[in-house]
Amino acid sequence: MAASVAEPRRVLRHALVVDGGGGSPRAADLAIRGSVIEQIGEVAAQPGDIDHDVNGRLLMPGFIDAHSHTDALLFDEDVQLAQLRQGVTTVIGGQDGVSFAPGDGRYASEYFAAINGEHPRYRGDTVADLLATFDHTTRLNFAYLVPAGTVRNEVMGRDTSPATAEQLRRMRQLVATGLQHGAVGLSSGLDYVPGIFADTAELAALAEPVAQAGAVYVSHMRGGYEANSAEGTNEIARICAQSGVTAHISHFHAEADTLLPLLAELQEAGHDVSFDAYPYTRGCTLLAMPLLPPELSVRPAAEILEALSSPTRREALRTDWFPQVALKPSLGPLWPEMITLGHIAAPDFGWAHGLTLAAAAEKSGQDAIDFALDVLIASRLEVNAVMAVRFERSVAELGRIIASTSLLGGSDGIFVGAHPHPRARGTFARYLREYVREHGFLSWESAAVQLAARPAERFSLGRRGQLREGWLADVIVVDPKRVTDAATYENPLRVATGIDDVFVAGEPVLHGGRLTAALPGRGLRRATS
Repeated sequence: MAASVAEPRRVLRHALVVDGGGGSPRAADLAIRGSVIEQIGEVAAQPGDIDHDVNGRLLMPGFIDAHSHTDALLFDEDVQLAQLRQGVTTVIGGQDGVSFAPGDGRYASEYFAAINGEHPRYRGDTVADLLATFDHTTRLNFAYLVPAGTVRNEVMGRDTSPATAEQLRRMRQLVATGLQHGAVGLSSGLDYVPGIFADTAELAALAEPVAQAGAVYVSHMRGGYEANSAEGTNEIARICAQSGVTAHISHFHAEADTLLPLLAELQEAGHDVSFDAYPYTRGCTLLAMPLLPPELSVRPAAEILEALSSPTRREALRTDWFPQVALKPSLGPLWPEMITLGHIAAPDFGWAHGLTLAAAAEKSGQDAIDFALDVLIASRLEVNAVMAVRFERSVAELGRIIASTSLLGGSDGIFVGAHPHPRARGTFARYLREYVREHGFLSWESAAVQLAARPAERFSLGRRGQLREGWLADVIVVDPKRVTDAATYENPLRVATGIDDVFVAGEPVLHGGRLTAALPGRGLRRATS
């Protein structure tokens, strides 16, 4: 919306502007009137101007987190502060195929509580209802992907069979309606339930209305990534070929010599594919996802808890299922040492936060299997965990991935828990500190493209993602010498430093490192022109 010329201007003076267009930083002032950028250059003073002396710091477009799990937590001021201190002004939710809409949100509230939390405002039925909960109730913007698993659950419930033609028709209609309501694409989570039961034909069918709308299909791929990544990228290729959809791979973690050739193969075959990757090696997920069979995890929580409480069923899991857990490439036989407890909903187990399963089990006097199952029972399955890897990747290894021009910045940030993964509070500051300032895998101008401009274009967010006259004024002030991630695996709750002033739609939401009272954030609807 164009600003009235009668509105006073905010003028950010004495800045280096990194505009997201790929050009070199340039000395300039930036004037904001209302919600838009009015002028960039030498801005002459006008009566009533509100001046902000940037003192040589960088002005960059607000970062867009291409993979966020703040669907229910964006109203929490601590979460807002943690994101704004990294320069994030917009998040893309609805990830991994599970979230609140369409439907009443009960499935997500039960199954994904340890990842997305419990939404305090959503009481509706549609994507439009969900997006409305973010209008001027938070300091950041929220865009949404229609979650394919939620759609499947709405139509098929707990059924693990292939979808019938009528069920596919109903699911496609829910996807199309979500897109009409403003969703920016479709997401799938093919290691979670019920997504793990959706075959390629079903996914391609759901992707067809996405392609027709010019939106994007976003996938947590099948197969566990790493050395198995080809399984997932081959399926992405088939979905793109059958539907014509543009695709994006969520949290693509694998060795650079695996990831980059697979991405090149997709693109050389003519598929338009991007990806996000956080600058850490370890992952984070539901504890139940790797430790319970999918056929059990898809059942209602009460049934799962009954099974885990049964001595007969526990023994069957011990003898028939857990040997398979030990064979998973992502875990291996030392799996209790690879899993650190991040969030346990049962207060009686609060002492175990930050401990590995192996250490917590030893402290409790149990073996790892019994301890893990008891924690899941006590928490009603609401447990998440940081997942280690056998070989930590070096900065040089991750740098090759982050330097890819197909990368969009994404944290996969999970804010639920007393001892979460540090990526939630550190990802974007870590990009800037380690991969721009210290090691030069990205320049400041390429960082602005990959963390702001390209995600805005990919997800059809309209006049966002660049600092251009007439565009929306989502602007961050970055101290290039000081911006630093503070969160670590040992101390994951520390917030970043070096980004102290942030504007969303022209309003200051972070000033001097502190939140202001302004709430200009919106549920963003996909731009169609």
